[in-house]
Amino acid sequence: MKLSQFKFKLPEELIAQHPAEERDDARLMVVNRKTGSIENHEFKEVINFFDDGDLFVYNDSLVFPALLYGNKEKTGAKIEVFLLRELSAEGKLWDVLVEPARKIRIGNKLYFGEDESMVAEVIDNTTSRGRTLRFLYDGPHDEFKADLFKLGSTPLPFYIKRESTPEDAERYQTIYAKREGAVVASGVGLHFSRELLKRLEIKGVGQEFITIHSGLGNYREIDVEDLTKHRMDSEEMVASEELVSNVNATKDAGHKVVAVGTSVLRAIASAVSMGGHMKTYTGWTNKFIFPPYDFTVTNALLTNFHLPYSTMLMMVSAFGGYDLIMEAYKKAVKEEYKFGVYGDSMLII
Repeated sequence: MKLSQFKFKLPEELIAQHPAEERDDARLMVVNRKTGSIENHEFKEVINFFDDGDLFVYNDSLVFPALLYGNKEKTGAKIEVFLLRELSAEGKLWDVLVEPARKIRIGNKLYFGEDESMVAEVIDNTTSRGRTLRFLYDGPHDEFKADLFKLGSTPLPFYIKRESTPEDAERYQTIYAKREGAVVASGVGLHFSRELLKRLEIKGVGQEFITIHSGLGNYREIDVEDLTKHRMDSEEMVASEELVSNVNATKDAGHKVVAVGTSVLRAIASAVSMGGHMKTYTGWTNKFIFPPYDFTVTNALLTNFHLPYSTMLMMVSAFGGYDLIMEAYKKAVKEEYKFGVYGDSMLII
């Protein structure tokens, strides 16, 4: 497959800039791989496509307030700092991106907060934009993290052309998130309300959780036409023994294993054993999935509508079949479905 095969015309106004009024208010396009049918539904109706014994697998990663605004020492130049991940709790070291990168050098100090009480020192240059910061903070680690996150804001995707708000702090987060580490939210996961989760439980549809901390690599521009030459950024993931046992039992019983989001689809595929079942896994994955690909565990996928050229669109095309998914996307544009993390959803069965 070539990068150019994932181009389609997406009007700017179809990229959702705000969440729906209620979490489960989104539209749902249902794509059937066997029949080739493409149907329009509401997200609340997703329950009608599953039965007692089926299993939904969710990503329980929690998005933290990763975006900081500070000032450089002496010059007072405004600096944007994007926290990627904590490298050392003891050393208060963080891997970050900074903008504008050209103004920052090793040894520079950055000040955050209205009173400039949070101070960090640049100690390493890792990439053209990346840096390692050491935060100069004397208190306990828990207090440091709390104070740091008070200064941060929600890291909305680049295609949302506005500043984040207090509403985003709640809505750019799934209701089941609990393991801190992501800077990118599960778009389709945002549609699940407590009422819908309860209705699925009552129907006998099981739930399990996998952890994969989605990073900015999901939005990194692909700069090669030959997709075999693209390398994904690594993301940390955990597939527990309980999850693996329930997924394999569901598969062996002939029920559906449903990946809630492309992050879950990728994580499950990263933890598949030689026999086509899941295995426990704790570590990192840089798996890049594009057509053709043989999914041996997951047999249904819930996802949002993704932007042209994105790795998420490539993964969805691998699962649903390139021709059928591109036809569905053409229909979505024509019928004005909303795209992006705050947009509408698709179920592939």
